[in-house]
Amino acid sequence: MSASVLYDAPGPKARLRNRIYTVIGSLAVLGLIVFAIFRLHDKGQLEPEVWDIFNNAGVRNKIRDGLLSTLKVFALAGVLSLALGLLLSVGRLSDHRAIRWFATGFIELFRAVPLLITIYALWVLILTYQNDLGVIGENSSFWALVIGLTVYNGCVQAEVFRAGVNAVPRGQVEAGYALGLRKSQVMITLQMPQAIRAMLPTVISQLVVTLKDTSLGYIITYDELLFAARTMANNIIVNGENPITPVVIVVGAIYIVMCLALSSLATWIERRGSRAKTGIRVAAAAEPAEAPQVLDKPVSPVVPPTADSVAVAEESASTERATSAEGTTSTDGTADGTAPTDGGASEPPEDTPPPDLKK
Repeated sequence: MSASVLYDAPGPKARLRNRIYTVIGSLAVLGLIVFAIFRLHDKGQLEPEVWDIFNNAGVRNKIRDGLLSTLKVFALAGVLSLALGLLLSVGRLSDHRAIRWFATGFIELFRAVPLLITIYALWVLILTYQNDLGVIGENSSFWALVIGLTVYNGCVQAEVFRAGVNAVPRGQVEAGYALGLRKSQVMITLQMPQAIRAMLPTVISQLVVTLKDTSLGYIITYDELLFAARTMANNIIVNGENPITPVVIVVGAIYIVMCLALSSLATWIERRGSRAKTGIRVAAAAEPAEAPQVLDKPVSPVVPPTADSVAVAEESASTERATSAEGTTSTDGTADGTAPTDGGASEPPEDTPPPDLKK
């Protein structure tokens, strides 16, 4: 059995206990689902006539218009929140104390205030001064929702971008300063691109939150998807009951599909970023114009010496030394008993008697 630092591998009794708890929990959840289905059946929410309302063209058009209104608010608020987040993150990292304090105070204030209160306050403010605001006053609920989502999510995105900038290695920043770049140039060319790429999954996850927060528009009577579902559920009567459950199930499924689509986009971008090839591509080395010819003959491979080869080499060396010694002795005429030559043809010695030593 293997165990990690934070988790001990369960033993036989613990595994049996975990299986029992799993079975009991699954049966409990299944029982709740069955109970809910029976209750809905008793209330008449599962009758075919109740679900047949979605075959009505008016109901489908109402859901389509609410969905388009939701996507319109999300698109505008998402883009503006990203822009505001970049601006606030740069302001919070500024060297000027006044700018840094203002950005910090703005972020902390609107992150602490609930989003619903911000949206409602903006709606009341726009309604109060709608004559002075002109075009914005005509779409007070739309702009209140957009501005509220932009302010809140922009503050959150600012903290995300600031974390990404602080995660950039300090050596790259110092290298940029060593090259003579100003702080704005270092921020734009070095820190921000890396911060956005590193924090892109978190940014998209916050955009998913922005999409879900568009449902708060029903509080200020903005005709988005949830407000359209609430209107249909309250105005349609089938078998003497309002079809609240079918409408909630269908609208909830639409929200789930949209959020899953954005989450899948975040996962795809993260995987694509991890597979991206970074760095400078080095060109392949080119072949030389003419191959250099260093050796005319092929060189035999070097074989490491063995004991037999060393013995043979020593024997050859000793033989060569003996041969050279014999040749040297024979040249002075003392070793082989012959007289040295005078350069001409040698004459055979005459037969002369030995001298008389007594004389």
